Amino acid sequence: MGNQREHVMDTLDRYLRLCDVPVRDEVTGELGELFTDDAVWEGVGPEYSGEFGRREGRAAILEMLAGYLPPSPHFRENVHLLFPGSLDLQETTGRGTWLMQQLSRYPSGAAEMRVARLDVAFRLAPDGPARISLFRTERLFSTPLTKGAA
Repeated sequence: MGNQREHVMDTLDRYLRLCDVPVRDEVTGELGELFTDDAVWEGVGPEYSGEFGRREGRAAILEMLAGYLPPSPHFRENVHLLFPGSLDLQETTGRGTWLMQQLSRYPSGAAEMRVARLDVAFRLAPDGPARISLFRTERLFSTPLTKGAA
């Protein structure tokens, strides 16, 4: 199961890096490789259920993500930091939870920090990549960032 753990972490890391901005102009094809055809991506909790809702299927997920990534001007800069979490692996599936910090700057110059809990399920191929079958994110904390803050 050591290789499966590595495959899961590689997939999650790649997903977060592809969602960072600045990024190459076209990443949706690479993002699409990370999801199963029938994947579900959803925001949960009081803030994210309304902000993100639920997307079913790879195409719907990629359409939503494209609204946040170049060439969309949603973010001027954006970086995701993943903290250690827990991962339960079975023979063909895995599921884990992690805390993620997101630092963002918008075209207006405003900046914020968010902390979210990720609940992510994967389908595992023997000696192959892990694909995301469920991605849930729940905002736990957010605050604006100001210039000159200590």
